[in-house]
Amino acid sequence: MKTARTVRTTLAVLAASGLVVALAACSRAESSSPAAAATDKGPAAELRLGYFPNITHAAALIGVELDYFTKELGSTKLTTQTFNAGPEAVGALLGDSLDISFIGSGPAINAFAKSDGAAVRLISGATSGGAQLVARPGIDSADALKGKKVATPQLGNTQDIALKKWLSDKGIGAGSGADQVTVINSDNPQTLEAFRAGQIDAAWLPEPWASRLVLDAGATVLLDEKELWPDGRFPTTVIIVRTQFLAEHPQTVQAFLRGQLAAVDWATANPAEARTTANGVLEELTGKALADPVIERAFANITLTADPLASTFPQLAKDAVTAGTSQEAPDLAGFVDLDALNAVLTAAGRPTVDAAGLDTK
Repeated sequence: MKTARTVRTTLAVLAASGLVVALAACSRAESSSPAAAATDKGPAAELRLGYFPNITHAAALIGVELDYFTKELGSTKLTTQTFNAGPEAVGALLGDSLDISFIGSGPAINAFAKSDGAAVRLISGATSGGAQLVARPGIDSADALKGKKVATPQLGNTQDIALKKWLSDKGIGAGSGADQVTVINSDNPQTLEAFRAGQIDAAWLPEPWASRLVLDAGATVLLDEKELWPDGRFPTTVIIVRTQFLAEHPQTVQAFLRGQLAAVDWATANPAEARTTANGVLEELTGKALADPVIERAFANITLTADPLASTFPQLAKDAVTAGTSQEAPDLAGFVDLDALNAVLTAAGRPTVDAAGLDTK
């Protein structure tokens, strides 16, 4: 086992006990130190990184396993935590127990909004695509979901928002009525077992879980989320950092992003090896490797990219309101800070990426 993963933990137990909620509740009081008051303190002694055991977090799985992050971080110690869904990672970030996290777009926006725009910044993309609504054979339309049970990974996570927004666009409410859809939040492994047991009828899931329901449990694809976005591109996974950590340790953030780019480059150039490596990490984290057809299908549905597709975030913020998970769309001015990423890209002779105007207040 790599030393970078010796402190990896899962916060499912914390979530079950309500401690994550407590962490999130204290965010404004304890973790929103003004970035303006922070000064560059040089390389950090430690970088605490969060990610999920999902194929949509493949760059993290590969970057940790093959030491791309540790090679760039030098003397900075890398420790890791794994999470089931974004709201858990948000709790850790806002509770100051995490520095950088791979995370879904919805929880990234929520972390920024809950801290009044103070606690986090989006610094890179990670993955585009890789989320699908899959259902039992015979369920072939939104109307066919009425009166049915549909699972998402967690209340307010990226797929939860996407499902509720899509249902709203179809004129269907989330609820227990005969003309509504009952939305159930459960961990991805539990969703697979619930689908097999006939306890749920459909699920909106990230990879590899969408592929597992299709290939391991007989589900069919009702909707690929790519169909809802121009050119099929939408940010399934991005990378956010605590604002204070970014201000105090910009060199460390750049080093981390160099590792991120190296992991993406290697995975893009070596797709078969990337699948094998990611699958080995998933086996370590979850206790079971994916079947070859599942890992191949899951990787085929994603694009690893450092571009966060920032122009999509105003719409994503509005989608959370439509989905009923937010009361109002937050002002995202200042949410995106691509200075570190673009410095790394420029140094490597690559094109920079656009913040879509979300880098200024």
